[in-house]
Amino acid sequence: MSAFTNTATADTPGVAVSLRSRRGRVRPGADGPSMDRRQFVDRLAAMGATGLAAVLASGGVGGAVLGATRPAAAEAVTTGQKYRYGMVIDTRRCVGCKACMAACKTENVTPPGVSYTVVVEEHNEQAFDRPLFMTKPCFHCSNPPCTKVCPVSATFKREQDGIVVVDYDRCIGCRYCITACPYGARYFDFGEHYPATEPGQALAELPSPEYGQYRVRREGASPVGNVRKCTFCMHLQDAEGRYSKEEGRWPACAKTCTGHAIHFGDLNDPDSEVSILLRERQAVRLKEELGTEPNVFYLL
Repeated sequence: MSAFTNTATADTPGVAVSLRSRRGRVRPGADGPSMDRRQFVDRLAAMGATGLAAVLASGGVGGAVLGATRPAAAEAVTTGQKYRYGMVIDTRRCVGCKACMAACKTENVTPPGVSYTVVVEEHNEQAFDRPLFMTKPCFHCSNPPCTKVCPVSATFKREQDGIVVVDYDRCIGCRYCITACPYGARYFDFGEHYPATEPGQALAELPSPEYGQYRVRREGASPVGNVRKCTFCMHLQDAEGRYSKEEGRWPACAKTCTGHAIHFGDLNDPDSEVSILLRERQAVRLKEELGTEPNVFYLL
């Protein structure tokens, strides 16, 4: 099949959120500003990735008391898709090792300046005793603004699983989609190389398995000059569009996460790990007010 065929529960009123220190000691966050759950979720949702980390580091979470409002994004959504793949990332478990970044680059053989997943760091020593980290892949939005601005329809959302892709043979490199993405999740391939992948070096002929196409980067040929992005490692799907954690056919970032912070699965399946986490934990999505409906959730 061609690649281009085409939260929380804890809706328990009065649940106090607290953060744990490096030693596991509960920090009540008394230094943070007092706010109710609704205010807290609104504040997070209005911010980008760095903003989320900043709020967490400021102790704002520790002072918050969660009310009864459940993030709409965590509700079951009927999409008509066969699968609705997404990620749930636990901000309390990410240790900032960046193994996910290294695994992603290795799996997808991406060049300098192209990183499908990044780890945002926030240092605030006065308010918290350790840095805070947050992994940020493409959010594979249900309503992606990036696809709407493409003048040649090179980027689109797959009907069968909701993964947002780029057809390298159609992309003209205008980069409108990079401007339209509110999460900074797209990158332009300027044709740069690492020393080990320079033409003539042994690794120069190493193909990328992206989209199951196994392209070797060459000057003047796609994907050089194209926009590139996370694909949830969709080349690891079987012919039916399924991943298998047991067989190792799983997004490289989630498979490699040392802190077990990155969870991946089918949000349409109520028994999947991601669906269970969203039912049992408090989660938010970034920039909800834009109506993009990202399929990446952050556990608080």
